[in-house]
Amino acid sequence: MSRPPVAVTGATGAQGGATARALLRAGRPVRALTRDPGSPAARELAALGAEPVRADFDDPASLAAALDGAGSLFAMSTPFGTDLDTEVRQGIALLDAARAAGTVRHVVLTSATNADRSTGIPHFDSKQRIEQHLSGLDLPWTVIGPAAFLDNYANDWTLASLREGVLPLPMPPGVPLPVIAAETIGDFAAHVLAHPDDYAGRRIDIASQWCTGEQIAAAITAAAGRPVRCQEVPLSVVETYSQDLAAMFRYFQEVGLEIDTDTLHAETPAVEWRTLESWAAGQTWDL
Repeated sequence: MSRPPVAVTGATGAQGGATARALLRAGRPVRALTRDPGSPAARELAALGAEPVRADFDDPASLAAALDGAGSLFAMSTPFGTDLDTEVRQGIALLDAARAAGTVRHVVLTSATNADRSTGIPHFDSKQRIEQHLSGLDLPWTVIGPAAFLDNYANDWTLASLREGVLPLPMPPGVPLPVIAAETIGDFAAHVLAHPDDYAGRRIDIASQWCTGEQIAAAITAAAGRPVRCQEVPLSVVETYSQDLAAMFRYFQEVGLEIDTDTLHAETPAVEWRTLESWAAGQTWDL
């Protein structure tokens, strides 16, 4: 008999897409949940062997249909593009639908590093509420908490500054952050989904390494072939754009994230923990 598919939410985005591709490389059947199965990103996954299906977190019938027969679930949530209350409501709806499906035997929920600690960061605390709901369901689960996304240093907003030779970062010089690429998150999630008995009931914060802004700028400089320097952005400036992100960087500065990357990597040698330098070298820098 064929293995039941892994349902992957956010499949046309960074984390979900990376997880879907990692699962497909491992030969796992993937059901890619998306609002638009006809989108270019969904068609790209279909070409790799995934089954795109429509799923709307605000449409219980679509969630039930999308999860029908799925053996496991990669679950994620985001407040960006909506709001925190919507993120929590939709995240809970997804988890409840997985419980109701009756076939899902393992849920891997992606959250954020240290989000279980009541950080006061709005989009971390919303994820904590979803984690708490998951832990109360009669479902085997694993929570992974990715660190700062390297991919954010190559998004459109950052690229505009990089073209001027500046990497803006709301962190003091020389203070490191734990970082990880979306591709590595996908590899780790796929590894956990392949070994449910080893990871059920565990919450694991994940990062590839600790990097300062200066090190990130140096890696981009080497990969892009043009000089980039890191420039600290005052939190007062960040607050004018987003109170949420300002709270996050204030927490990073005043409390700090805790994650033991040495132990993590030693326990998971099957995962390719991509370095900052290898990530930067793999990007197309239009600078």
